[in-house]
Amino acid sequence: MNSFALLSLYRSLTRHRVYAALNIGGLAIGIATIIVLGLYVRFETSFERWLPGYEDVYLVQTDSRVPDQPFSGRHHYTMGGLLDQLREDFPGIVGTRIEPVGASVIENGLATAEQLKRVDNSFFDLFALPMVTGTGRGALADPANVLVSREIAARFFGTAEAVGQSITVNIDGEIRPLRIAGVFEDLPPSSELDFTMLTRLPDDIENPWWRNWGSTSVQTFLRFSTPEEAARFEAGTDAFVERRALSAYGEQASKQIGINLLPIAEMHLTPQGREPDSRRQTVTTLGIVGALTLLIAIVNYVNLATARAALRAREVAMRKVLGANRGALIRQFLAEAIGTAALAGLGGLALVELALPFVNAAGELSLSLHYFGQQGVILPLVPLILVIGVVAGAYPAFMLSRFPAASVLASAKAPGGGQAGTRLRQALVAAQFALAIAFMIGTGVLFAQVQHLRSADLGYDREGLLLIRSMGWADDETQRRAIVARMAAIPAVRSVALSDSVPGGDGTNNVDTFSKDGSAPISMRRVAIGPQFFETYGTKLLAGRFLGDEYGLDDATEREWEDPRNVVINALLLRALGYKDPAEAIGQQIGRGAPPWTIVGVVNDMRFLSPREPIDPTYYTYYQDPRYGPLTLRFNGDPQVTTDAAREAWISVAGELPFEAETGVASLREQYAEDERAARLFAIGAGLAVLIGMVGLWGLASFNTARRVREIGIRKTLGATRGDIVRLLVRQFLQPVLLANIIAWPLAWAAMSRWLAGFDDRIALSPLYFLGAGLLAALIAGLTVLGQSLRAARAAPAWALRHD
Repeated sequence: MNSFALLSLYRSLTRHRVYAALNIGGLAIGIATIIVLGLYVRFETSFERWLPGYEDVYLVQTDSRVPDQPFSGRHHYTMGGLLDQLREDFPGIVGTRIEPVGASVIENGLATAEQLKRVDNSFFDLFALPMVTGTGRGALADPANVLVSREIAARFFGTAEAVGQSITVNIDGEIRPLRIAGVFEDLPPSSELDFTMLTRLPDDIENPWWRNWGSTSVQTFLRFSTPEEAARFEAGTDAFVERRALSAYGEQASKQIGINLLPIAEMHLTPQGREPDSRRQTVTTLGIVGALTLLIAIVNYVNLATARAALRAREVAMRKVLGANRGALIRQFLAEAIGTAALAGLGGLALVELALPFVNAAGELSLSLHYFGQQGVILPLVPLILVIGVVAGAYPAFMLSRFPAASVLASAKAPGGGQAGTRLRQALVAAQFALAIAFMIGTGVLFAQVQHLRSADLGYDREGLLLIRSMGWADDETQRRAIVARMAAIPAVRSVALSDSVPGGDGTNNVDTFSKDGSAPISMRRVAIGPQFFETYGTKLLAGRFLGDEYGLDDATEREWEDPRNVVINALLLRALGYKDPAEAIGQQIGRGAPPWTIVGVVNDMRFLSPREPIDPTYYTYYQDPRYGPLTLRFNGDPQVTTDAAREAWISVAGELPFEAETGVASLREQYAEDERAARLFAIGAGLAVLIGMVGLWGLASFNTARRVREIGIRKTLGATRGDIVRLLVRQFLQPVLLANIIAWPLAWAAMSRWLAGFDDRIALSPLYFLGAGLLAALIAGLTVLGQSLRAARAAPAWALRHD
């Protein structure tokens, strides 16, 4: 940009300050929006990319290929012994395993739960963790060693040297000291690995579940030097499964079970099992919102620039008379557009600095703005500004440079584009508001769905539940009974119940299949429950009775699978079995026992898992003293008071075990917290898009009113009232807004229908969202131009006729 272009830009900005502020402000908001949402997209797509050589590391997924089963689909875990078999069948393969275990650190007689993982000695062949002190690779050769994060070292040892110190760790009930051999840097937020302590995975695990294809308990990772090598390995996995899973699945085992590779950088965005691809969809959607908001700002610039053509026409004509050719004029206007975009870029960065704290709070994020370096925004911002300048300035530049000098100088009235220019501006306004209306519809649907998830009928009362998840730590039967007794003695607690499934669980309950009269197998989820389970959750009994100690065949504690027992089923399983009336199922038999099990009760469906996942046909089997699973408390009063009382009761009985508890409401909220965050971020983007549209519409209304001063004066002289003038001017801008609804509604319907399809529990896509957004857009447009219209309508006709 030469000095003349800079001078031209300066004059343009200072002579028409309102339009300059509108242009720069609109573009600044658009740039700020795309930067903020771009930071979010970059964060969500950067998981594990901090690891050196991440592009060569793959996660092995277990692929359950039996359709319509609760565990069908691809999962991020495999059986424990898979890597051993892979090493035998694929010599030279490089891999490691990460096994999550229940672990806590015991200090001064009290335990705190920690994210400890057991890994192979080959861990550092794949994951080059940055070390603070000590060594990583050699440390894991000794099972008595442990590696800890910087945060763990600081928490337990302060400023003292942690390497060489000893800590007491409880790993799955085994308490033993471990020597700290190294300290690694805390994992960044952009990581799914999620550990703070590492110790050696034993080589001699003899548990039969370790080699059971259906028991997926570890993450298995492999390293390949090239993508082609990974593809060759994956091509041979079906043959590998046929050999290794023959005894478990019989002939053609690969039709039921398989393995495949997933690049480690894709772990975060890739769903498991039957989960919909919601996280990737959210990231893509918010990225599109940022791009479209910037597009609305660019359209604003084009609209205002073409509307102001008359103000620049004589300047163009004079420059042509003085020898400027069309190419020089195009370069001048493009340079002005790029300069305006550059100023808007600086304003956008300032807005980002101001907005990030609020965005982080709304989205529960920790985004930060860096100007330089690998995470810097300056490098991508420079070409973005050039693109914005060229795209925004191209049409005005070519249009303005086309004006003929002679006719412009000979005319008393400078050209403004005529009817074609007016139609173009109306089309651009319609496009702007079409996007804004679609955003408003999307925002309304998002918040309505989230509100529905907060209050939906789950089949039980979510309020007044406290989930003691740390019951899994208590392996001793006497201790478990003592914990249950102490919890039941808390004054606010009305009832307690043990079960292996609770609200917000991960859905890892067992699954059985049952064929009725030779028909297709029915898949059933099995939930183990203890005394007072249904009473604690407030489950509705549809027919029969609940399970309890007073009925001999109810208790399955000492029974083998082949022994008779009583079960309760849910309404979904009732329908799957072909019964319409719950009473018809009472006394009927189900399951694989000899004789089969007997249905003694039917209850309503209860949703414990994610609202995105369907509720499964379920049966409940009863244990007088369940050995596994969390403890649920039904309480009255303040949740925090009850939680504190539960913690005190726990410490008095099991202080050497960590205490972990959360309310049922909090546990369920975690299942849709991501959708809540996305809704808030979407609303921010949508609100800014509407704001930019309002700014541009105000500028167009101001310009249009100024150009029609003589017309307004003549109309008033001929008898038009103020109301007539206001309606005339407002109607001109309401027409493209109404047209925008025709464009926006089908687009929003398609997009929101697809999003809602990802939920099993969802709202209906009501026409009210579309009508409401259309009316709101019309109201916003009307109010935006009303001030200009009233001012013009109040002007005296004599002044208006002199003014032009």
